[in-house]
Amino acid sequence: MKSYFVYMLLCADRSFYIGITNDPDVRVPQHQEGHDPRSYTFTRRPVKLVHCSEFHDVAGAIAWEKQLKGWSRAKKVAFISGNFALVHELAKRTQR
Repeated sequence: MKSYFVYMLLCADRSFYIGITNDPDVRVPQHQEGHDPRSYTFTRRPVKLVHCSEFHDVAGAIAWEKQLKGWSRAKKVAFISGNFALVHELAKRTQR
């Protein structure tokens, strides 16, 4: 069964990068090494992997990637910190 991974990197400028790969053990070092000068992370290195979720359905992975990309910085920080009560509270605030 094929796996897809949604990953979040914390960049040196404190911004986040979110992407999908089928091999995070290869893709994350590519970001770190700066393989593509046109990529978002190229000028924001070093990067640190702060989240990685595995999916066996590409549609689920794409949906999770889009959801994470739509979150505020505060919500992303709460999520990677494991503060799920705050994630829930921040979600309620955006629904108003």
